Amino acid sequence: MLEIRNLFKSYENKPLLRGISFSVSRGETICLLGASGSGKSTLLRMIAGLEFPESGQILFNKIDLAQTPPHARDFGLVFQDYGLFPHLNIFDNVAFGLKMRNIPAAKINSRVAEMMDLVNLQGFEKRKVTDLSGGEQQRVALARALAPQPRLLMFDEPLGALDKSLKDDLLNQIRAILHKTKIPAIYVTHDQDEAFTIADRILLLHDGEIIRDGTPDEVWKNPNSAWAARMLGMGNVIEGVVTSSSAQGGVPAAEDGGESYFIKTDVGIFTLSCRHKHSKGEKISLLLKQSEEGDDEIKLKVEDVLFKQDQFQVKLRGADLSGEAVSKGGLVIHLKDAPKIGQIIRVKVQVECLA
Repeated sequence: MLEIRNLFKSYENKPLLRGISFSVSRGETICLLGASGSGKSTLLRMIAGLEFPESGQILFNKIDLAQTPPHARDFGLVFQDYGLFPHLNIFDNVAFGLKMRNIPAAKINSRVAEMMDLVNLQGFEKRKVTDLSGGEQQRVALARALAPQPRLLMFDEPLGALDKSLKDDLLNQIRAILHKTKIPAIYVTHDQDEAFTIADRILLLHDGEIIRDGTPDEVWKNPNSAWAARMLGMGNVIEGVVTSSSAQGGVPAAEDGGESYFIKTDVGIFTLSCRHKHSKGEKISLLLKQSEEGDDEIKLKVEDVLFKQDQFQVKLRGADLSGEAVSKGGLVIHLKDAPKIGQIIRVKVQVECLA
């Protein structure tokens, strides 16, 4: 098992990673999900031994790797730009790590054949790397990383250079291979669709810290922060102010016996049942999820309509018919049928607290 304990790293005298800790168990795929520049790739390079933390520990099976050189860690790394050797054919690329370990030729031939079958490239052994498509090159890179039977496999934005159809196909292949081989893996991406497709566990990295760690289902149901909800595209995140609470007698108590609040926002006033404790005048972040089963309704003007495959993305802003000022920044919803620009529409929403 890989254990990361309290890693710190700075870049240009500014904190990049601040106390990063997590573990990866056998057969588990975790995904580090964050914006570009959040330190994801630096974290991978430190695990691989290509960079060093300023403090903290990287352990594998409880052994500190601080003094272990990269080649002795037995970790595989797959890059976005493939990192293949253009002067070698496919066989020699896949066999490279095996030859470095002085594996007998017969075992190399057998292992390369096994890997070519695993990534569905049988018969490609003698081809040049430059004759392959981007998706095929990435499969060769994966076969090369898997061939030496690494203790850990790491992916650094591996599908960033591929178009959507190739990306979806290869992502499913990688997922199937990881499940079959049971090799623990760390997958770095800024693409939430990739993360939710491949990960057993998602770690959201923001401002040098892991702000959410959970299964895809847990993270989606409870993002726990405004940044996470925006990053995951879960709905519209707006700001509100607490005006009163059930504890003060101004709001009906929540059905579960908990506390509820009136929250004033740019799109209206909402009644919110919340597990957090809030005080009058406190500013909080709310997530508005479009839902036909929502208890609240907003009424706004259509500003723009964009076609998105089988639905329309609609941007709303303006003032409702009562004259209240609403939606200074604009909200986005999705509808099956396109409304007219300037039309006033009503949308049911579920409201959640992100404080």
